[in-house]
Amino acid sequence: MRCALMAIRILSVAVFALLFSACNGNGGVSPVPQAAQSFGGGVHRHASSGKIQHIVIIVQENRSFNDLFYGFPGAKTVKYGYNTSGEKISLQPIGLETTWDIEHQLGGFLAACNGTGSYPGTDCQMNGFDNEGWGCASCPNAPYSYVPHSETKPYFYMGKHYVLADQMYASNLDASSFISHQYIIAGQASSAVNYPNGDWGCEGGPSETISTITQERQYGSNIPMCFNNNTLGAEMDTAGLPWAYYASSVYGDGGIWSAYQNIAPIYNGPDWSKDVISPQTNFFSDVSNGNLRSLSWITPTCANSDHAGCGAKTGPAWVASLVNAIGKSKYWDNTAIFIFWDDYGGWYDPAAPKKLDYDGLGLRIPMLIVSAYAKKGHVSHTHYEHGSILKFVEKTFGLPALAASDKRATAPDDAFDFNAPPRTFETVPSQYGIDYFTHRPPDYRNPDPG
Repeated sequence: MRCALMAIRILSVAVFALLFSACNGNGGVSPVPQAAQSFGGGVHRHASSGKIQHIVIIVQENRSFNDLFYGFPGAKTVKYGYNTSGEKISLQPIGLETTWDIEHQLGGFLAACNGTGSYPGTDCQMNGFDNEGWGCASCPNAPYSYVPHSETKPYFYMGKHYVLADQMYASNLDASSFISHQYIIAGQASSAVNYPNGDWGCEGGPSETISTITQERQYGSNIPMCFNNNTLGAEMDTAGLPWAYYASSVYGDGGIWSAYQNIAPIYNGPDWSKDVISPQTNFFSDVSNGNLRSLSWITPTCANSDHAGCGAKTGPAWVASLVNAIGKSKYWDNTAIFIFWDDYGGWYDPAAPKKLDYDGLGLRIPMLIVSAYAKKGHVSHTHYEHGSILKFVEKTFGLPALAASDKRATAPDDAFDFNAPPRTFETVPSQYGIDYFTHRPPDYRNPDPG
C-alpha cells in the first residue's frame, strides 16, 4: 500500500509538471523552474496558482507619488506642503515637459526629509524641499508642484481600472536612478550611493568608481564599478526561464538606465547579446510575434521617461502603448504588469519614509499594477518597496531571495483576486500609439549626468 501511494504521488507531480509546461499561454513550452521541480522542496508557487506566467516591469523616472497622482480619488495626497520656515505652500501645476531638473541625490533626500533625529534621514519632517536645488530661476518653490491632470490621463485611467499603490517607497535611501535600477534587478547596489564618477557600467573599465554609504549614513570609500552581484536575471537562467531587459544601447540615452551593463557576469557573458535588448521598442514586436519572455524589464528613453529636464510629455502615452500591446495580445490573461517610478526626482511628497536599514527607505513613489486579475479601481495602502516587486517575481517563479530589501518586503498579493475569472482588457486611451514610438529617432540625451 505504501509503495502504491508513493507511485501515485510521484505520478501526480509528473502530471502537474507536464501540464504546466504545456500551458504557458504562448503556445510553446515553458520550463518549470528547478526549484519547483523537486517535490517537497521549500520553494513553491504562490496564490496565483500558475495563472501568472509572465511578469513585465515598466520602469519610469523621477516622480513622487503626490506629484504624479495629485488628487487621485481614494489615494493619500495633499494640496499643500510646508517649507523649513514653517510657511504653508500651495502646490502649483508644473508639466512633465520641463527643461530643468531638481536635485535628487543623497544630499537632496536629506534636505527634503529635514530629519530631527541624530541618525541622518530619520524623523523626517518632509518640509525641506525648499533647500533642494533646481534649475529654474523663475520658478519659486518649484518642488512644491504636481503634474496637471491633462497630462496624466493614461495613468489615472489605469489607476481607476486596475490598482494604484499609494504606499510604495524606494528601497534605496538616495534618489539616484543608477542605484534604483540596481535595486530592481538585484535588490541592492553594493552600498553604492549617488552616481558613478564616469561610465555607468563595465564598459568604463577598472578606473571607473562610485561612492558608498556607511552604516552611519555617511559617505564611505569609493568602489569600482562593474559589480558581481546576483540578479533576478541570473536566477531566471538557473531556473531555465527566459528573461529580457529592454533598454537603450550602452551609449544611447547617455549610457544610463541599462542596469545589467554594471553586472559583470551579464555584461561579459552570453546574456548581454541574448537577453539585453536594444532599442526598447523591440518589445512590441516580441509581444506580437509570440516571444514575450517570462520576465521582462522595460526602461524608457529620455523623452518618454517622465524625467524632469527632458522637455517632453510623452511618458504616459509610452506606458499606455506598452500596456495596450500586452492587453491586446494572447498574453493578457497570464501577465502581471508593474509600472513604477524609480525615485521621487526631488518633487514634494508629504509621506515620511521609515528607516529600515542604513540604505533605506527612500521617499514615496508611484506604482500601478495592471493585470486581468488585478482588483478593479483598488487603491492599495499596503507598504511596498522595490523589493516587493522582486518578491512577487520570486514567489511566482520559485526563486530565492536576493538581498535584504526583497527578504523584508511585502509582495503585492493583495492587489490581485485570483479567485475571479480574468477580466477583459480595456484599451488605455492615449494620444500616441505603437507606431509613433517605433518611428522616433534615437535619443542620446543623459538627464542624469551625476
